[in-house]
Amino acid sequence: MVGQDKVNSIERRSGVSLWRQIADGILQSIAAGDFAENAALPPEVALAERYGVNRHTVRNAIAALVQEGVLRAEQGRGTFVLSRKRLSYPIGARTRFSTGLQGQTSERHIVLLASSVEPASQRVAEGLGLAKGENVIRLETRGEADGLPVSRAAGWFDAQRFAGIDAAMAETGSITASLARFGIDDYLRQSTVLSARHADAADLADLDLQPGAIVLVTVSVNVTPEGQPIQFSESRFPAERVELKLSAL
Repeated sequence: MVGQDKVNSIERRSGVSLWRQIADGILQSIAAGDFAENAALPPEVALAERYGVNRHTVRNAIAALVQEGVLRAEQGRGTFVLSRKRLSYPIGARTRFSTGLQGQTSERHIVLLASSVEPASQRVAEGLGLAKGENVIRLETRGEADGLPVSRAAGWFDAQRFAGIDAAMAETGSITASLARFGIDDYLRQSTVLSARHADAADLADLDLQPGAIVLVTVSVNVTPEGQPIQFSESRFPAERVELKLSAL
């Protein structure tokens, strides 16, 4: 059952549409185990009464979750919960996209969306141990698993040391394989800062999300085994598809 605490979480002046808040409440209930696989949702009229909204608002929330593959609607029977376990992505000393999802998906790869050379911002420069304004190469990538986008990332590298890493990434589809071409056979996660926010317009488009969806954000620094910074990155994961599992760094 969708709990009363979900009702209390509806904020009419939050800036997030009511239907999205209801959709998020249903998602939270599913994640909490309130609904078993193939369980039926309460009727629209019951959900509308529970949330204090009209049926049209509830219908929009349900339609979004059907489109996202969380629910299925059957004419004349109702709406049912689909089996959709979130992927568990480990954040640890050696965080790798492909091996992190191994055993959970049959196919995974990273697509290079764009690359550019730009002056390092203050936070990028600090992360890479460079002076602000020094040239860095920025790689924009999307991680996909079994045909679904599961991450969107921007990664920065010292442009002098890693000249050509964009071409290597386009060819290999792997940060690890690209770094190996520069003599880096191993690297470690020095730090990760986690946060969450509503997806912006770019996230919605790149991760195929509905307005109001939540993304998990990681800001991290990777270093060589000797401790030299080599990559500063910011990654976004759709919370409805991925959970982040922390282990000791």
